[in-house]
Amino acid sequence: MRKRGYIAGCGGMLGEAFFKQFKDDYLLKCTDIDVNEEWLFYCDIRDLEAYKKDVCDFQPEFLIHLGAYTDLEYCELNVDKTYVTNTLSVENACYISNKLNIPLVYISTAGIFDGAKEVYDDWDIPNPICHYARSKYAGEVYVKENVQNHLIVRAGWMMGAGPKKDKKFVQKIIKQIKDGKKELYIVNDKLGTPTYTQDFAKNTKLLLEKNLWGLYNMTCDGVTGRLEVAQEILKILELQDEIKINEVSSDYFKKEYFANRPPSERLICKKLKLRGIYKMRHWKESLKEYLNDYYKGYI
Repeated sequence: MRKRGYIAGCGGMLGEAFFKQFKDDYLLKCTDIDVNEEWLFYCDIRDLEAYKKDVCDFQPEFLIHLGAYTDLEYCELNVDKTYVTNTLSVENACYISNKLNIPLVYISTAGIFDGAKEVYDDWDIPNPICHYARSKYAGEVYVKENVQNHLIVRAGWMMGAGPKKDKKFVQKIIKQIKDGKKELYIVNDKLGTPTYTQDFAKNTKLLLEKNLWGLYNMTCDGVTGRLEVAQEILKILELQDEIKINEVSSDYFKKEYFANRPPSERLICKKLKLRGIYKMRHWKESLKEYLNDYYKGYI
């Protein structure tokens, strides 16, 4: 008999990957406030009693908590909503996992660091510089302190799910190309590590199955920056001679992207590598697969 798993906040780009990677091996209940797939059911993770009842009724053997606001500007403008959704809902998940005595998987972010260093490993001390990052780090701390069998998995710059659900950097570049732009303005002062949602879900599944609890950085291999990612997108699409990239500083977009962002969000997946279970591919390989699988015929 297949084990049962509950995935909360599963309607976004990461949820699509978790459903895809887990559905064949587990009996799943996937929920969100945005029921945008036939395999999704409604549940508001901010409502403790409703969340608790839904999970307890299903009686899963693990709980994966994905739901969060991830738009940094929205978080700066809606501070209370951010902490209710990104922090208090995580506390709700902790109460539920403890009540049922099941493992909890919580997804965190590279954005919890201040960018004072070039790269961060699993043991570096976070120092969040915006409300989004602070709300996510508060979730980390609560999970670590209150759930014995927990996985806290930190992602980098997410890419996945295609034009329907990807609201991040890759989709923003692809949309400009689709709209016929012949020049792109790309920042040259933001460093990070792309994270393909399919690889991320697959490696998280491996940790869960091996009962290797704790905190892990989990990004694609290879450190990079916004500029190189944009260049690689054009190269994969064979548009490098047709579209010009103009390098700019972050100040160029300051009006639109006013939330504080660290200059470097580069994660090193030291613990995964030391345990011999690092299955994330190089970001260029994952990016190529992502564009081929989700954007063929889109542009």
